[in-house]
Amino acid sequence: MTVSSGRRERKKAATRQKIADTALRLFLERGYEAVGIRDVAAEADVAVTTVFSHFASKEALVFEQDEDFEHRLTQAVTGRAPDEPLIPALRREIHAMVRHCAAESTAPTWQMIDASPALRQYEESMRLRHAESVATAIAAEFDLPQATTACRTIARFVVDAYSLARSAPDPAAAVDEVFRMIEAAWEVTPMHPRLRPS
Repeated sequence: MTVSSGRRERKKAATRQKIADTALRLFLERGYEAVGIRDVAAEADVAVTTVFSHFASKEALVFEQDEDFEHRLTQAVTGRAPDEPLIPALRREIHAMVRHCAAESTAPTWQMIDASPALRQYEESMRLRHAESVATAIAAEFDLPQATTACRTIARFVVDAYSLARSAPDPAAAVDEVFRMIEAAWEVTPMHPRLRPS
């Protein structure tokens, strides 16, 4: 039963990746606006319903690592070592994500995204969702009933650091620059360990 379930999950993940890879190739070859979901389904040799069972929209095909990125950010908060401070853990994860997305091979994809109002809007909504997830994780880490304004502010800064750095001439330096400001903001929040009542 477990082996069969594992095989199904691997097959499902392989189909999802095949669809995403096919879509990105078609978008880059023909232009994002010129390619429809039916084109992607036909090229990937799957049904249109199969595409929609893996991706909620055409825009989501471009950001196929969306859920993975969100998970990585929340894990940087909740999965860090007990003695590791919050901000350095988030900075390390943003550095890793920026290295991936600022690679030369991803430049055509980001050029396509920057040229498409629909994709830019989707990316913005994605960033807001990621920030809300990070804020919720921070609140849980500090035993707060809900994400406060401070949680949301720090989370928004962290997610925006990724967006700002990926297009900077020196992405790694940009991450460090933004995180120096985040660290300063964190130092004065009521959640900071130094400011919390003992």
